[in-house]
Amino acid sequence: MKYKKVVVAGGGVLGSQIAFQSAYCGFDVTIWLRSEDSKTRTQPKLDTLKKTYEEALKLMASDEGKIDSNWCRGLADRDDFDVDKCLEKVEVAYNSIKLEVDMAKAVEDADLVIESMAENEKDKIEFYKKLAPVLPEKTVVVTNSSTLLPSMFAKYTGRGEMYLSLHFANNIWKQNTAEVMAHDGTDKKYFDEIIEFANEIRMVALPVNKEKNGYLLNSMLVPFLLSAFDLMANGVSDPESIDKAWTLGTGAPKGPFSIMDIVGLTTVKNIVEQYQKVPGLFSPLLKKMLLPYNFKGMLAILNEYIDAGKLGKSTKEGFYKYDE
Repeated sequence: MKYKKVVVAGGGVLGSQIAFQSAYCGFDVTIWLRSEDSKTRTQPKLDTLKKTYEEALKLMASDEGKIDSNWCRGLADRDDFDVDKCLEKVEVAYNSIKLEVDMAKAVEDADLVIESMAENEKDKIEFYKKLAPVLPEKTVVVTNSSTLLPSMFAKYTGRGEMYLSLHFANNIWKQNTAEVMAHDGTDKKYFDEIIEFANEIRMVALPVNKEKNGYLLNSMLVPFLLSAFDLMANGVSDPESIDKAWTLGTGAPKGPFSIMDIVGLTTVKNIVEQYQKVPGLFSPLLKKMLLPYNFKGMLAILNEYIDAGKLGKSTKEGFYKYDE
């Protein structure tokens, strides 16, 4: 099956990126949003992505841009890079993405629906219950969940055999990975199609051969972030010092609190809440590693920041303040 129309459910940090990248690669893209207010929050993200893609491409066209750390693999290959054609693709993508609050209208004739909503099990179930009756028969559905398993939601989609996970890393145009994970009821045909779709939007498709909370990336990343956050929650040190300990000590470009600001503190809160349910989710070894963490303290800090509107880099303030 050759996909043409892609619907992204949710216009958050990753939802907007997935939509823009898919449109950049020539797909007909609609973002479904819960309300008109959601449109006013999503459009500025698309405005920023347009500027980000343009700046990245112009840098790639310079001598400095040829450096590996500056090259964005999700935008072009080195051997046939044409900056003008790529900039034209950005303009077309920006002008073609549609924002829609009517779910039935949004998914009409959709080949693929990518659910990219907050990591909240109840909200996702409610979404799938509303989605299932209005989906065309041909539509494949995937979740961009970062920690939850597709088997948790398959029965609510009404098409378990056509449902699986497609998880992206942040900064999709540069960190262009896509983890593809099926559940036991997924037809391999659709697993293969999603691998193909991921490649078509210039991702490096990473097959995950069995269900695993956290998939590949977050199985490594989340415990790292929790370890850092635990230091703050217990008053051991402050975010800037913890970040410097990591970046100066390892040579990594970003520390854990910078990463959490990019991910968004609402998403971080949802992940902390999920990991707090350790007994039902994880292996004995990981339970032993996670249970000593001060989840209560982490959630208190996150609630304070979120209540103050400090949601991370997208709102220009989280653990750090941002000028742009």
